[in-house]
Parts: sequence; structure tokens; C-alpha cells
Amino acid sequence: MADKRIENMADILVNYSLRIKKNDLFMIQGIPFVMPLIKEVYKKALLAGGIPIVRLTPDGLSEMFFKLASDEQINYQNPLSLYEAEKIDALLTIWGDYNTRDLSNVDPEKLKRRRQAREKEIKTFDKRMDSKELRWCGTQFPTHADAQEANMSLMEYEDFVYKACLVDQENPIQLWEKIKTTQQRVVDILSTKQSFHVKALDTDLHIGTAGRNWVNCCADENFPDGEVFTSPVEDQINGHIRFSFPGIYDGREIEDIQLTFEKGKVVKATAKKGEDLLLALLDTDPGSRYVGEFAIGTNYGITQFTRNMLFDEKIGGTIHMAIGKGFEESGSKNESLIHWDMLCDMRQGGEIIADGEVIYKDGKLLI
Repeated sequence: MADKRIENMADILVNYSLRIKKNDLFMIQGIPFVMPLIKEVYKKALLAGGIPIVRLTPDGLSEMFFKLASDEQINYQNPLSLYEAEKIDALLTIWGDYNTRDLSNVDPEKLKRRRQAREKEIKTFDKRMDSKELRWCGTQFPTHADAQEANMSLMEYEDFVYKACLVDQENPIQLWEKIKTTQQRVVDILSTKQSFHVKALDTDLHIGTAGRNWVNCCADENFPDGEVFTSPVEDQINGHIRFSFPGIYDGREIEDIQLTFEKGKVVKATAKKGEDLLLALLDTDPGSRYVGEFAIGTNYGITQFTRNMLFDEKIGGTIHMAIGKGFEESGSKNESLIHWDMLCDMRQGGEIIADGEVIYKDGKLLI
């Protein structure tokens, strides 16, 4: 008998997050370990009249590729992947790993070049998603490897994931709709502000947002969710910030990241661990040294760092910023092949001042 929480999760993903309807070409991608959720989503999609397609990635293929592929293979642009990016109506990415560190020893330059090779596919996907022509959502299925990353047993991690998603509750869709209404009030207020001053440990950062929109994140593109974000004006970030938690990229940790900005651009970047990867990411393309997102986490049900940004960036009492691609819906003009989030704890003395008014203190919104 299927876990009722998995059934509830599939129901939200198909009927609330992605709104699958008759004849939607719907791709579901993940690894074989996440099959219990894939099956439930597949069933719900069929009942909704969609046309589900499943893409499975067996364990070890990515590591094998980066270790054995020639330069020509790394730089190859797959026409089938581009065709899918052009044709599908909805995409669900289900994360869950056999081994979260299988790319830890891959040359950062290879990762960067592979992403550059996929530029047309990535930009097609991003453009269609920004215009809402393509609906996308990413979620997490509990696996042993991800539980270990979070320093939990599998049972503890299952409870953590399902609680964060509210699928252990009655009528979870109704609860997410209520969160949407509550957060919209915050978004409406923040959208009237033009400048933000962020102060925290080793952090003094000025961010301009005039003409930009704040966006309400309530389980439509991430599940679970719980944040509000905007895309800053590209040349209006000045100062420095220290990210309290490790940055995670393809399973690799970058510790104690500190960035200095001048006129929106990262002009200095350091890290105690993984600095080579940090610098490689910043040099991906011209847009990767600029900020695509500034966000406030609002999910106070997520209280601990799990090394999984799907959850960590939503932690109530934190903010996060992403270098690289911004969002069309928030008014961003920054283009990049990457969008990489980094997290800063604001719960002990952090402040956000908007247009001269303190609106956030010690991890709590005051509006």
C-alpha cells in the first residue's frame, strides 16, 4: 500500500503546482530510487488527461561521463534534448541521490564547459519557463544519501521532507493556497520599495530594486516552498556579504564564501574550501558575476540546514542570493547559464532596511 504522504505529494505536484490538463506533454525525470513518487505522479497525470513521459538516469552515468568523455563529447549539443525543451508543456524534476558526492572530484572546468555546450537548450527552457509557456517544478524524494547529507536517518528525513511539504496534513493544497494569500501581502509591500540595506555578520550590502517586482513562491515551481524574491537592478549592488552556510554545487561544498560587489559585479570572491569551483562558476559567462536573485526565506517549519538548497533557501530567518540568471517575471535583464543560490543566516542580529525603514530584524519580517 502506497504511503499516503506520497499520494498527497503527487496530487499537489500534478493538480496544484503544474496544473496538468488534457493532452499536456508532461516529462517526469529522476533516478530509479525515486520510482515510488514517479509512479504516483504518473497515475495522477493520466487521470488528469496528460501525456506523461518518464526519463530515468541510472546511478553513476554522470560521473562516468565526466571521467571518460572526450572534449568533443563534453562540447556536444544534443539535438534531442533541445527538441524536448522546445516541445514539452510541463516538466517535473524529482531530486534524490544514490551518492551526493559522485561529482566531487570532477574538474570544475569540465562542469563549466558542459553547461556552456547546453547553452541553447538551457536558454530555450528558461525562455519558455519565464513566459509561462512551459511549466516546471522541482521536488525532493527522500533517499538514504540525502538523509545522510542532512545528518538524519532515512525515517527522520522522510518525516522532515513530508512535513516541510505539508503532505502529512489534511487538505495540503488548501494550506498552500493559504500561504499564497499570506505571502502576497508581503510581496505587495516589498514591491513598493526601491532600495534595501542588508546588515549581518561581515555583511554590509546595498541593493537597488527600483522597477523590479517581488514574487510570491508558494509551491508552484519548488516543492516545498516558502520564500519571496526579486531580481535586483543589475548595476545597483554595492558592498560585501558573507554567506553563513556552505554553498552546494553538484554535491560539492564551498565553505565560508565572501563576495564583494561594485556596481553590481562581483569584484572579489574568496572561500576557505572550494575556492577553485567558486571562481570557475563566477567565470562561466559575463552574467555569472552579477546577481539574479535576492530572496527572503519564509518557511519557519524548516529549521535546520540539510545541504539541500531546495529546503535550505526556504529556512525562515535566512536570506539568499543567486549569482547568474535572473527572472523575467521579476524584471531581470541578467542572462547567464547558471543560477546558483547562497545562504545567509539573519537570526542573530541581522537587519534589512528598506527605503530607510527597518522591515526585518533577527530573522523576522516586521511588515
